[in-house]
Amino acid sequence: MKTTRASAIRGQKQRRRLEEPATAPKEPGRRGRADLHIHTTFSDGWPGPVEVVRRGRRLGLDVIAVTDHDTIEGALWAADYASRLGAGPQVIVGEEVSSRHGHVVGLFLEKRIRPGLSAAATVAAIHEQGGIAFAAHPFWRTQSQARGRGVHGVGWQAGDLDFDAIEVENSTPGFYLFNQMAQRLNQDVGLAPLGNSDAHILDAMGRSYTSFPGQTLAELRLAIEGRQTRAHRLRYPALALMRYAAWGLEHRRQRRLAATRRSA
Repeated sequence: MKTTRASAIRGQKQRRRLEEPATAPKEPGRRGRADLHIHTTFSDGWPGPVEVVRRGRRLGLDVIAVTDHDTIEGALWAADYASRLGAGPQVIVGEEVSSRHGHVVGLFLEKRIRPGLSAAATVAAIHEQGGIAFAAHPFWRTQSQARGRGVHGVGWQAGDLDFDAIEVENSTPGFYLFNQMAQRLNQDVGLAPLGNSDAHILDAMGRSYTSFPGQTLAELRLAIEGRQTRAHRLRYPALALMRYAAWGLEHRRQRRLAATRRSA
């Protein structure tokens, strides 16, 4: 009986290790790790803000940003919890803003940015608060691809507008080509490259991440402004991909229900 139970415990620990993102090796100069694009139950994510902070701590992330769609409430909850916890990660209050031309992420926000503005006006509104603006998944579902659906990527405007950074690695499954296009654009414009998970489930956190000199919020901001960040991506294990597929199916179901209610 004891042997069986010990074997079961070992098996559980092995499964957990397989499901966790691999820990990236520490680079010379003590580079920190940040995931700056995470969703919670305050928009269309499955985990709550507290779960996100705990997961970030378990993964050894130094900084995370909660960036729910068109709200900062989840980010405020996460930041408050992290400050009470007194141990990493540090939390940036952010928002993924639905501009008319695609999604723009604002970091270091104090107030919500209202959706529906142009991409240029959204970036300006973020800067007015002293925030950092980056183009999230710029080449996913741009205006030329949307075909009547919501526009999610600002496309080539990522290089034309006053962005501080471009998300060149987004770990959403199937985004390889979009990431390649973002990387090529950023080779021309030379903004700070960011790697982010765009996590809607806990398994996704840290799959893509940004490394930077230092480990604090202030050092991360200096790295973005000084264009000293690096973008990284880790592989998904099969079980995490299955969970992401389950989230995608449920998300589409919820959107269909919402559309049905609006038309009723």
